[in-house]
Amino acid sequence: MTSPHTTALSAEQQQAAEPIELYFQGHARDDAACMRRAFLPTAHIESMREGQFTSWPLEVYCQRFKNQPAADESSRQRRIDWIEVSGNAACARVTLVHGANTFTDYFVLLKTAEGWKIANKAFDAAATPA
Repeated sequence: MTSPHTTALSAEQQQAAEPIELYFQGHARDDAACMRRAFLPTAHIESMREGQFTSWPLEVYCQRFKNQPAADESSRQRRIDWIEVSGNAACARVTLVHGANTFTDYFVLLKTAEGWKIANKAFDAAATPA
């Protein structure tokens, strides 16, 4: 799969980026089904929120998606900053600019019998610079 997010990547990196593209689609469409296809079912989404550690299993994370894209979806930006692949494992950093918030996501990915999947995600949220 080639998209604007993956055109500068090697073929191996493009393959590992496929679940990230599904993740981007999930955000754009507000679609939990895309997220379930992108992540391993055992994945956790982790962050520090207001000084507290949070760790959501995939199904709790997917409850946030209601198939109602954000009103400002056309102005949102998503990009793969880098991706590194070593055999059946990879890691990636992506940036999502969603209005007033900029998210930095770090993914651990694994190549499974069904293809690449996001094994876990850790993220940080910050105010988007003016």
